[in-house]
Amino acid sequence: MTRPRIVITGLGGVCALGTDVPAIWQAMRAGRSGIGPITTTPLHELKVSCGAEIAQLPDHGIEHKRLVTMDRFSLLAVIAAREAAAQAGLALDTQASTRAGAVIGTGVCGWETIEDNYRGILLEGRPRANIFSIPRGMTAAPAGQVSMDIGLRGPVFAVSSACSSGNHSIVSAADQIVLGRADVMLAGGTEAPIIWGVLKGWEAMRVLARQTCRPFSADRDGLVIGEGAGVIVLERLEHALARGAPILAEYAGCGMSADATDIVAPTVEGPTAAMANCLADAGLAPEDVDYVNAHGTGTKMNDQIETQAIRRAFGEAADRLSVSSTKSMHGHCLGATAALEMIACVKAVTDGVVPPTANYTTPDPDCDLDVTPNVAREREVRAALSNSFAFGGTNATVAVKAYRP
Repeated sequence: MTRPRIVITGLGGVCALGTDVPAIWQAMRAGRSGIGPITTTPLHELKVSCGAEIAQLPDHGIEHKRLVTMDRFSLLAVIAAREAAAQAGLALDTQASTRAGAVIGTGVCGWETIEDNYRGILLEGRPRANIFSIPRGMTAAPAGQVSMDIGLRGPVFAVSSACSSGNHSIVSAADQIVLGRADVMLAGGTEAPIIWGVLKGWEAMRVLARQTCRPFSADRDGLVIGEGAGVIVLERLEHALARGAPILAEYAGCGMSADATDIVAPTVEGPTAAMANCLADAGLAPEDVDYVNAHGTGTKMNDQIETQAIRRAFGEAADRLSVSSTKSMHGHCLGATAALEMIACVKAVTDGVVPPTANYTTPDPDCDLDVTPNVAREREVRAALSNSFAFGGTNATVAVKAYRP
C-alpha cells in the first residue's frame, strides 16, 4: 500500500515567547529568551526561581461556565488549536467533522487542578474537592476540550510519554490519516507545570538551572521549566488541495525507539536509533537534512549524549548540519515542548532561517556541532528533524520537509 502524503496546513502556539505563532517565531529568530523570574505561583522554600511563564494570556472569549471545567493546560491547548485551525481554514460541516480528530499530548496531567485541591483540602480546610477535579485534571482533558471547541468528531485521544509526548502525538495523528481513519488531524502538546509542587519535584532532581538555560554551552547548569502549548494541522494532501488549504510543509516521517535501560539516564543508542529510523521512514539521506531542532535541555549529560547520537546517525553529514535548541528561549515545556519545536522546524523550512541557541557563551569540546549560537542563520532548509528524548527512555524524532507538488 502506498502511504498517503501528509501536509501541514496550520500552526498554533502559546508560550513565554508569545501568544501566537508570529510572535513566537519573531522571538525565536531574534534569539530572545522568555526565561525570567517566576511571578505567578508561590515560591516559598524553592531554591530556583526562574522559569518560562506566559506573562498574559490572549483574550480567548471562552464563557465562564465552560472555563470552570478547564485546567490551565486545557486552556492553552484550545488557544493553540484555534490558531492552527484558523490558519488551516478549517470549516467542518457535520460530515467533514467525522473525518477530523485530535491527538494532544501532555507529560502528566492537570497540575493546577491537583495542587489547588491539595491546598484547599489540606491547608485551607475545604470540605470537598472541586466538582470538576477529575474532568479538569485528566490526561485526556485537553484533547476533549479541543474537540469540543473545534467540532472534531473523528479520532480524539491523548498521548503521554513525558517530554516526548508532543512528537508521539504528531506521529499518532499522522497514523490516523495513513490508516484511513481521518482526513485532518490536529496534533501537539500542552503543559502548565509552573506550579509549586511540580517545581519542588524538579528541584529535588538537581537539574534546574539557577539563572537561565544554556544548551551546549560549557557553562550550562541545567534546564528551565516552561509552560505552553503547540498544535499543528496535519492533512491528507489530496484533501488539502481539494479545499485550497495553505500548505506550509510536508510531514516526511518519524522514528521511535526506547533505551530500555534507566528511568532517567539517557543512552546514545536510543536517540541514535530514533534519528536513523526517522531518516529511513522519511526516505531521507543524512545529507538531505539541513536542520536538527535538538532536544537540548541544557543538562551536561543530555547535551553531550545528543551530540554523540547526532554524529552517529548523520556520519560525515553532521558537520554541515545546523543544530539548535529553542528550549534556550521557551524553556522546557515538557509535554508541550516538541509541539513548540515543530513550529520552529516548519518555519525554518518555509522561511529559510535556523533559529539560534540563545544564551550561549562558551564552546564545549564535547558538544562540537554547529549549534547556531545566539544568532539565527539564513540558509535553505530542505528538511528538518525534531528530536524528543524523554524520561523512561522513550525517544521520538519527526521529520518535515519543504512541500513540492
